[in-house]
Amino acid sequence: MGEIKFSTAGFRAITAGGLTAQTVQRLAYGISEHVLEHPFYGFRGTGYQNFCKTQGKKLKNPLVIVGYDTRFLSKQLAFVAANALVQSGITVHMAEEPLPTPVAEWAVLSQCAVGAVIITGSEAPYHINGLKWISYYGGIANNEICEDIEKHIPSENAQILKASSTEFGTLNAAVVVSKDLRKNYLAHLEKLINTRALKKSKLKIAVDPLFGSAKNYFRPFLEKNGVTVEGIHEEDDVLFGGVTPNAGPVSLKELTELVLRKKMHLGIACNSDCDKFGLIDSDGEWISPNEIAPMILDHLVRNKKQKGRICRSVITSNLIDQVAKANGLMLRETPVGFKYITDLMTSGQYIMGMEESGGLAIANHIPDKDGLLACLLVVDLLATEGKTLKQLRKDFYKKYKQLFDQKVSIPKTETEINRIMERLDIRPPLSINKTSVWRIDNTDGFKFLLKGGSWLAIRPSGTEHLIRMYAEAQDEKTPAALIKEGKKIIDSML
Repeated sequence: MGEIKFSTAGFRAITAGGLTAQTVQRLAYGISEHVLEHPFYGFRGTGYQNFCKTQGKKLKNPLVIVGYDTRFLSKQLAFVAANALVQSGITVHMAEEPLPTPVAEWAVLSQCAVGAVIITGSEAPYHINGLKWISYYGGIANNEICEDIEKHIPSENAQILKASSTEFGTLNAAVVVSKDLRKNYLAHLEKLINTRALKKSKLKIAVDPLFGSAKNYFRPFLEKNGVTVEGIHEEDDVLFGGVTPNAGPVSLKELTELVLRKKMHLGIACNSDCDKFGLIDSDGEWISPNEIAPMILDHLVRNKKQKGRICRSVITSNLIDQVAKANGLMLRETPVGFKYITDLMTSGQYIMGMEESGGLAIANHIPDKDGLLACLLVVDLLATEGKTLKQLRKDFYKKYKQLFDQKVSIPKTETEINRIMERLDIRPPLSINKTSVWRIDNTDGFKFLLKGGSWLAIRPSGTEHLIRMYAEAQDEKTPAALIKEGKKIIDSML
C-alpha cells in the first residue's frame, strides 16, 4: 500500500488487505513525528504545555496511551504501534485488555498524555479495522492534526520500517502495561452518575456489548451499584456474531428478545469501541438517539442542575432545540462530524453536544462522544425519577412536541454525487411534498427547511460513495414522504 489517507475518523481498511502491520507502523511513525515536532499539539507545543500547566503536571518525556478493540488482530496491531512509538523515544502505556475509545480519552486527560493510539474499526463490519489518534485534549484528532500526521507518514520503503520488528505478539520491554485505565474511568463515572439512586432503584438492566469492549464496563459498574444485570454477547467473537456492531435496531434484535423475555426495565448497548450507543425500552422498542439525547439534556438540567450552552450537528433533531429554548440555553449548530462538537466542548462553555447517529458528549468529562456514559445516564434517569422509560417519555412529551425522523443512504458514484450537489446548488427545489421551502441551510450539504417546521436534508457521506438523506416532521408519516420526494429530486439531477 502506497499513500495513506488519514482523516478525523482515523484510518480504516480491510484487515490484512489495506490494514497491515506495515501500515500501522507507518502510521505510528507519522504520529511519533507529530508528537515530537508539532508546535502546538506536540509534546513541546504551546497548546499541550499550557494544558499540562493547568492540570499541575509536567512530564519529562512524551506519554502515549495505546489500546485496541476486540477485532481480529487488534491486539497484535496495537503491539506493532506501541513498538514503533517506543523506538521513537516515546513512553507508552499499553492497555492490558480491550479499551473503549472514551476510556482511552479519559486516560489521556487524567494522565496528561500527549495522546492515544486506538486500534479499532468502531462500528464497521468485522473484516474492517483501523487506527484512531486521540489528541491531548481527550478528543479525536482535528483536521490540522490529521494533515500533520499524514505529512509525516514514511513511505513503504523507508529504512526505519526495515529496522523495526513487525512480529505479532511481541511487545518491546520498554512498553508499560497499564492495569488501571478501567479502574480510573469507572471511578470517574461514579462522580457523574447518581449511584445512591441506583442502589435503591431495584432496576433490572439488559446489556449487550455486541462482543465489543463494553463487556468489561457495563456489568461491573452496574452490579457494583446494586443493579440486576442480564447480559448477552459478552464473550469474545471476532465475527461479532455475524452482525455489524453498530447498536442500531437491526443489530440489537437479540437484546430486544432478552428485554422482553426477562422483563427487564431497559436494554443498553454500545458499538465495538463504545463511542456510540443504542437503547431498547421495556416494550422492546429501539429508541432513536434523536429522542434520547434531548431527554438526557432535560435530565441534566432538571435533576443535575447544569447550565451552559448546547451544540448539535445540523442534521440532529430539532427536539433538542425545544429543550434548550425552554430552559434558556443557547444552542449552536455545527456541520456533520463530531470533531466540530469536540472543538466546542473543549471551550468549557457547553454542557452537552450531540449528533443524530448516537454520539453524545457532556461537560466535566471528555469532550468527545461516549456511548458508555450515554447509556448509564439513561439508567441514572430511570433510577432518579423512579419511572420506566415509557413513563418518562410520556412525561417528556407533555412538555415538548414529539418529532419523527427517518434516514436513508443511497449508493452513488463519485461523479453522480458531485453532479447532484452541483445541481442542487444551482437549481434547488422551491417546494417539497407540496410544501414551500422556507429556507435552505448549506452548512453541510443542503437542509431544506419547510413551512410548518418539517425539513429534508441531502448531503454526501464524508467516508463512502453514498448520498445521505434525513427528514423530520411533527407527524409520523411525513418523514417517509419527504424521503420519497428527496429520491425523486436527486434522480432528476442525473
